[in-house]
Amino acid sequence: MTDSTPPPPSPASTPRKKSGTRLALEFTGIPPSWFDKRPRLPSRNWLIFLSVTSSVVAYYAYDRRESRKIRQAYVDRVKHLAEEPLHSLDYARTVKVYSAKWPGDDDWDRGAKYFRKYVKPIFVAAAVDYAVIAGKRHGDLATRVANDIQAERRAALGLDPPSQATLALPSKGTPEDMRRRALEGGTVIIGRPAFKEYMAGLRRGWTDSLERVDKDELLSRELENDGRFDEPEAAAADPAAALADDEPLPTPSRLPPSRPAGLFSPLNTMRAPPPAPTPSTATRDAGADVPPPAQIPRQPPFLLVPFVNLVGIKLIPLMIWDFFNERKKVRAGAEAAYQLVARATRPFERADLDFDTSAEGYYKSSTAKIPAEVQKARETYYKALPEKLAAARALARGEREPTKLEVEAPPPTEVELRAERLKKEARWTGDERGWDVVRPDGSVDWDERWEGTLEVFVDPPASIENEQTA
Repeated sequence: MTDSTPPPPSPASTPRKKSGTRLALEFTGIPPSWFDKRPRLPSRNWLIFLSVTSSVVAYYAYDRRESRKIRQAYVDRVKHLAEEPLHSLDYARTVKVYSAKWPGDDDWDRGAKYFRKYVKPIFVAAAVDYAVIAGKRHGDLATRVANDIQAERRAALGLDPPSQATLALPSKGTPEDMRRRALEGGTVIIGRPAFKEYMAGLRRGWTDSLERVDKDELLSRELENDGRFDEPEAAAADPAAALADDEPLPTPSRLPPSRPAGLFSPLNTMRAPPPAPTPSTATRDAGADVPPPAQIPRQPPFLLVPFVNLVGIKLIPLMIWDFFNERKKVRAGAEAAYQLVARATRPFERADLDFDTSAEGYYKSSTAKIPAEVQKARETYYKALPEKLAAARALARGEREPTKLEVEAPPPTEVELRAERLKKEARWTGDERGWDVVRPDGSVDWDERWEGTLEVFVDPPASIENEQTA
């Protein structure tokens, strides 16, 4: 007799008991097959993508975290200076920041942006005020520095009255007090181009004449004899040819006078206007006779901040490298700012004229064509000028009627053309002179009379650093 009892089911065929969470999720509409999937490694391509992406993101996060740590470490070193009490009539320590246009970059404010991002946070933590002076074109910063120095020299010699700002705010104190505060502050120079322009402006300010000169008037005198606005030769033909026209009788304006004017005629009784004063008879500015000083006074110490602006397709790899190494810029800017806050200085040496020379190797190669581009723009303008000038004179003299386009958009008059030409020549001349200052093969201006009057901020000794962090 055989046993009809069925064999017990194998464990593999026994359905697994579902948990309450799974049953609840299944009732929400999630397909049951989703719960039966088992995790497995991604494919080869996904592994490559995830590893590269996670590495890049992790390196970026690490760099930014380290940047914050470095900046906070220097902020903690100097923040106690902001807690020191200040008298109600005193002023916070103020520095001047000079930035120049980087050759080959249309954004002229790059140096100032570098200062605000990497140097300014330490100044703010130490309660150090600042004033940013940036040049929009090559040579603007040198001109600004020279004009400021000459204005100070004229005011010190009594050639100019005191400025209205000093009279309106007597709390600023005497000029000696303002000079003392300037020496206690400092001068921040961002990059090699700004350093070259500042030294050029320093030389012009202390060596050029103090005579007041209107540069636009001086330039207009230089341009008035170049013949660009002279009448065409056809208009200056023989006067007898002017009578050979279709007029049947000579007009009164072309008839010669029948006799000379009488003794008591209005033409003889009218007094001729006095001749315009020539430069030899005009009043001479007293500043023209002031010689340059044998030695300039002590200047505010320099804080030389290295700065490189990467511009161009060839430098894209370096741009990517800098993007992931922000901490190096943060450390360099914080260390430079800490030097100024700590007030540790040394005399300026001739070797300091080579400051940041390696930055000139990052100039775009196209910057060497700047003089040629200026000359080309000048030639293009003067090539089109005769046609514009002829149209302006023809319309002004009524020789022809204006066209429909000229009625809708009137062409410039001769006066406007002269003003436009003066403006363009001033810009072209300034660009040429400015490029001569910052060009990489040019040297930094230096004068032997500056020995012993210039100083540079340096890293503070360990003793001073310990006292400030204590």
